[in-house]
Amino acid sequence: MTEIPEHLRKRAEEARAKAAAAKGGGDAPAAEGTSGGSGEKVPAGLLDRGTPASTPPEGAAVVPTGPAQGSGPDGHNQRLLTVVKSGSIQDTKSTPVDKVHVWPHLLVAEFLAAIIITLFTTLFSIFVNAPLLEMADFNKTPNPSKAPWYFLGLQELLTMFHPMVAGVTIPGIGLFLLVMAPYIDKNPSRKPEDRKFAVCLMTVHLMFWSVLVMIGSFFRGPGFNFVFPWNSGLFFEL
Repeated sequence: MTEIPEHLRKRAEEARAKAAAAKGGGDAPAAEGTSGGSGEKVPAGLLDRGTPASTPPEGAAVVPTGPAQGSGPDGHNQRLLTVVKSGSIQDTKSTPVDKVHVWPHLLVAEFLAAIIITLFTTLFSIFVNAPLLEMADFNKTPNPSKAPWYFLGLQELLTMFHPMVAGVTIPGIGLFLLVMAPYIDKNPSRKPEDRKFAVCLMTVHLMFWSVLVMIGSFFRGPGFNFVFPWNSGLFFEL
């Protein structure tokens, strides 16, 4: 059971003393309440509740029915609700969240980005001709015969591993790790120092593929053999 703080006891005693003095002198009725040590008025109802249960008011009949309902140790009544303010146990402020709706916030930005990229690609294709070669001649096969630069990494893997491993297993593992990255690293932060797993995974992926593309582009000569470009020349075309 909660004890009544000492400062509240002192205020109640001062209030009872002043109420008794006012009642005896006829200055002010006790029903109006009185002020405590800090200048605040104490309601008469609280003064009555602070009276020990063993000392009934004058003129009241004493019925020995046990301790009064809600009384604490030594006959003091509980006054917890007068100590704890409602504002300290009720949080009425809304908690901000860093989430937005997909529509219109995300889709509008993606739609505008798609329009800008499409417009840029259209204008670029109008003013810049594609680096196309002459018509293919089946009697003359180019040597070395290389895939476009964005497939040279895969062609480089085919020179090192079995086609099943180079064309399916290794690219499949890489794509699976990239797909699972958001589910493994669930940190919502956008700071690189807080996303070490995602940053390391993407860095390894880009470096692995970039090295393969550069080897296939600049270090493969006739017969797709390994050559040094500063010795045998550069066998690379877009």
